[in-house]
Amino acid sequence: MNKYLIVGLGNPDKEYDNTRHNIGYAVVDSLIAQINEKSNQNYSFTSDRYAFVCQAKMMGRPLIVIKPTTYMNLSGKAVRYWLEKENIPIENLFIVVDDLALPLGTLRLRYKGTDGGHNGLKNIIEILGTSAFNRMRFGIGNDFHKGEQIDFVLGNFSAEEEEIIAPQIKKIYDIIKSFVMSGMDKTMNLYNKK
Repeated sequence: MNKYLIVGLGNPDKEYDNTRHNIGYAVVDSLIAQINEKSNQNYSFTSDRYAFVCQAKMMGRPLIVIKPTTYMNLSGKAVRYWLEKENIPIENLFIVVDDLALPLGTLRLRYKGTDGGHNGLKNIIEILGTSAFNRMRFGIGNDFHKGEQIDFVLGNFSAEEEEIIAPQIKKIYDIIKSFVMSGMDKTMNLYNKK
């Protein structure tokens, strides 16, 4: 049966927990928490080669869910390793990434595209040799002054921002369920609405 590789991009150190740049980690953490809740399982992440890894099942489909520990700018190394190790076709790859260009909490699904200035995506595209892979861009907004971009993306969400992003993070379960059961086209049609 086809396996799926679900990747939440972020940085592994504690100091990056709950930062805007680590929204990918938060999203896949939520995915596993919801799978556990709905299936009465106890899946969890363990430290493995280049990533924190969780092997889970959703609707009978095997998921390999990873949070790369290579640091954002070398995310491609982890993605390639787990695709090859688990023999997963690239069409079954799904990457969750933060996006400055999207308003806070906006979700945008694509099955190919540029790196959009994101170093994690840039490295994945370089290492895989293609930009044709499924991704969900999660809008983190861009409420910062010129020259403050790094501080902004490595900063924490405010309480008000958390209220906006929390329900969007929870949507990941339904998005991944749609992706594995119905494919990316149908999933984009369902979830790319304004």
